[in-house]
Amino acid sequence: MINHQPFFEHLKRTPLEKWLTHFQQVVNDDFEPERHGDFARWNEVLDKLPTLHDTRVNFDQSAVTANPADPLSEKSLAELKESLLGLHPWRKGPFSIGGVDIDTEWRSDWKWDRVLPHISPLKNRTVLDVGCGSGYHMWRMCAEDPAMVIGIDPSLLFMMQFYAIQHFVGQQSAYYLPIGIEAMPKNMRSFCTVFSMGVLYHRRSPMDHLIELRELLRPGGELVLETLVIDGGLGDTLVPSGRYARMGNVWFLPSPDTMMLWLEKCGFKNVRMVDCAPTALDEQRATEWMTFQSLGDFLDPDDVTKTIEGYPAPKRAVFVATAAR
Repeated sequence: MINHQPFFEHLKRTPLEKWLTHFQQVVNDDFEPERHGDFARWNEVLDKLPTLHDTRVNFDQSAVTANPADPLSEKSLAELKESLLGLHPWRKGPFSIGGVDIDTEWRSDWKWDRVLPHISPLKNRTVLDVGCGSGYHMWRMCAEDPAMVIGIDPSLLFMMQFYAIQHFVGQQSAYYLPIGIEAMPKNMRSFCTVFSMGVLYHRRSPMDHLIELRELLRPGGELVLETLVIDGGLGDTLVPSGRYARMGNVWFLPSPDTMMLWLEKCGFKNVRMVDCAPTALDEQRATEWMTFQSLGDFLDPDDVTKTIEGYPAPKRAVFVATAAR
């Protein structure tokens, strides 16, 4: 079921065709999923997914939905649920497939509801989602009728979850590439909109990441950036000495004013913060579909305004900016 050929064929019909050979190399030649110990098991899950008939698909609601015209029997529902649980943990969603509700760790629909009112319409735009996870936001973008959405994320599990959902919703204009941003062609300057949500604080050099994002955008293109921030003024930045909320790969948490300055210094204009809010315990939590520790386990049990390490609890802000011409 892992088939990148539809992406290559779509690419031939777009201005991005000039990078076709590059993408074929990084996706086909450099992609060796068999190195992952769980790949064979995940692939078996995909191979055994049932076919739903006369499916009604909806990308324009909280749960990305694919339901058959005739409801599944209790036995078929149980079998479908067991199959999808074989791709545990499901972190970004929610989804509703054939009557099975995938209650993911994150209520990613809440983030999308905070973002969508503030960005340029995606209709007919070529979009890149950096760190796309399982592709939840890519499917939500499909409701806006973009020309093409490309999601990049090196996680093989997320890729398998994307293809599981695609099996039920059909081939849309959304494509998942199992690569990091470092594998993208240099200085593309081709995308109308680039999303980077929940990525920046994992990068050792935030400035380099911002420059990478700018060079992927066409002149005048729009960046949508979501990241962790702290309260404070211009120049204030938290650099955790060890883990942050039990994450070992968190490098920089700027104040909103500092984040906007970074964006301006890296070649963006019309920089604005459109949302800022603490992460709520009912937005990120353990569920049947993600049974490991989650946000509630990462906060001080006596003071949920602090992480278990004593830092300010997660607060996320959304910034929108334009690539300078």
